[in-house]
Amino acid sequence: MKTFLKGVFFLIVASFVGECIDFVINMVLTRELGEEGIGHYMSILPVMFLIIVFASFELPVSISKYVAEKEEPYHWPMLKFAFRLTLWISISFSLIVFLFVPVIPSLRTFHPSVTVLFVMLVPMISFSSIAKGYLMGTKQMGKIAFANGVRKLIQLGLLLLIFSFFDFTTEMAVIAGLSAFIASEAFIVLYLLTVYMFQMAKVKKGRQAPYKPETIRHSLFRVSVPTTILRIFHSLTHAVQPFLIKYALVAAGFTEVGATEQFGLLSGVAMTIGFFPAFIAHALLTVLIPTVSEAYAKHDQELLKKLLQQSLGITMLYGIPAVVIMYAFAKPLTSMFVDSATASEYLKLLWPYFFTHFLIIPLQAYLIGLNLIKDALFHTIWAHSVAFLVIYVLGSRPEWQMAGVIIGLNTGGLLQLLMHYAVICQKIGIIFWSLKGKRIH
Repeated sequence: MKTFLKGVFFLIVASFVGECIDFVINMVLTRELGEEGIGHYMSILPVMFLIIVFASFELPVSISKYVAEKEEPYHWPMLKFAFRLTLWISISFSLIVFLFVPVIPSLRTFHPSVTVLFVMLVPMISFSSIAKGYLMGTKQMGKIAFANGVRKLIQLGLLLLIFSFFDFTTEMAVIAGLSAFIASEAFIVLYLLTVYMFQMAKVKKGRQAPYKPETIRHSLFRVSVPTTILRIFHSLTHAVQPFLIKYALVAAGFTEVGATEQFGLLSGVAMTIGFFPAFIAHALLTVLIPTVSEAYAKHDQELLKKLLQQSLGITMLYGIPAVVIMYAFAKPLTSMFVDSATASEYLKLLWPYFFTHFLIIPLQAYLIGLNLIKDALFHTIWAHSVAFLVIYVLGSRPEWQMAGVIIGLNTGGLLQLLMHYAVICQKIGIIFWSLKGKRIH
């Protein structure tokens, strides 16, 4: 338990620094790209994150879970198998990206260099996934936090350098922003792989347990496959969401440019501010997956209950003040990005969406640790289906417009939270409303 709290605290502090840098990055991008440009940039990002999901095959999650559950002699055989798998994924998916990204309808209007950038990203993500998974599984959270923080610092430095010395059209400014992201990722991949190789040299010298490739494949795939499907669905919905929202707004009376600008204010400004405190939730997620996996493997029900109580307690401790501050100071917060009363109104209306996701993120990590990944997938499908339906029905009505879109987002977040929490309570044997219950053997 002390290791859990120490890891969470360290990651929160390090992530806070990283999120402050990320906040500045989004301010720079919003000011340099303009409302239309940031709308295009935010429309490309979900596609890029979808590629990242495929390229990683969720190996950070499956490897960290395997390492947390198994003794050290079992680590090296698994990592050798993971390397061969990653090599196959990297080669095949790079080819897929090269062939199919240019024909994606939503990306046809963008510069061809977008495809080149995405192809470069695939091997970097694939091979760094092994290093991240091992470091997470051995609870070396400091190295993960350092890598995340330095990546953002490098990205910010590159953005300031690029936009200080060059003037771009809106299209090329978007490409410059993407290039800075991918270049910063390249630096961190080198760092992670260097750390990983040094540690593997020590692991190889130790005792090696006998293993069967089929057993390792099953152990990794039973986590990676459903988790990848979950992330793919999540990324697909985020890739579709910008176009669904813009389509609904056009149907409600906005012009194409006007709808893009409104989405830019929603995603590039309101959501950037609203999700700023989520670095704490992601810190919890990173620590919870191996910690819950280890506790569940040992059948330690009491520890599982304490971990849930502490995770929710930490979330309430920062989540409630965060949404109160967002609501009370919406105008000065959004004015740091753009001088728009509309953006501040969107921030106020979205507070339930932000708060529910502060809770959803660690609960999803809990579901993964409890081998309830399929439940997490079904919950996500149901929640997004309902959210998209409400977004389309209400958002396309002239009297609702963006208010209808925001109602849909809030509804989906609340539904997903309740389903996650109900299943976890049932699994570890606690009462839904009190976090107490009889111990299950």
